[in-house]
Amino acid sequence: MTGDRPKRTRLRAGGKPRGAQLSGEARAALEEALSHVFKDRDLLDAAMTHPSALKGENVARYSYQRLEFLGDRVLALHMAERLFERRPKEREGSLAPRFNQLVNKSACATAARHAGLGPHILLGPSERSGGGAEKDNILGDVCEAVIGALYLDGGMKPASRFIEWAWTPVFEGLSGRTKHPKTLLQEWAQDHGLPLPDYDVVARDGPDHAPMFTVRAVVEGFDAVIRSGPSKSDAEAEAAEALLEIAEASDG
Repeated sequence: MTGDRPKRTRLRAGGKPRGAQLSGEARAALEEALSHVFKDRDLLDAAMTHPSALKGENVARYSYQRLEFLGDRVLALHMAERLFERRPKEREGSLAPRFNQLVNKSACATAARHAGLGPHILLGPSERSGGGAEKDNILGDVCEAVIGALYLDGGMKPASRFIEWAWTPVFEGLSGRTKHPKTLLQEWAQDHGLPLPDYDVVARDGPDHAPMFTVRAVVEGFDAVIRSGPSKSDAEAEAAEALLEIAEASDG
């Protein structure tokens, strides 16, 4: 151990730096936004690196994939504790859907946009030209990776501080709904005398350990909505939520 930096925060030790690296300007902007100066700068580099930016290098080690896995768990712990403390009278059945609204990929992407992460994501040329920095799944993954990097570099305090700030628009827009979006959409359709919503998986991309499902949701009388998520159920929930907003707006 050197100084006060634990070994576990190091992605690599000694030798020539590998992997993609942020510019000094990008690093300064991110550290200001995150309110944290990294002791291990490799962590921030990796958190902001999409696999497409790496050429023949260890993707698991130098991209955001492993940090995303950790950050997802840190985010879950923070949100579970937050709900447990702030809603002492609610049962588990009501807390669970609120929790899901806070940790799904759409919420993470919203937080990433609020934090200004998109312009600094390190992408390969093809992914960048394809608008990768604005894709919800990439923004969400990077946001979780940043949380993981903050946790490894400074512990729970900087990670929680970032979550509370970055999730401001999510908290503000959080509905009082406690039912699953698919249930709410089904109830809306029934109330309006329409057939039940229909969901179809139209694509499955990505490796087995990190799949991405794309689902098409339809309610009679409305254009289909297509949304993606890391599981079939997540994608269906995202599509149902989007379609419900359109349907409810038509009532007005």
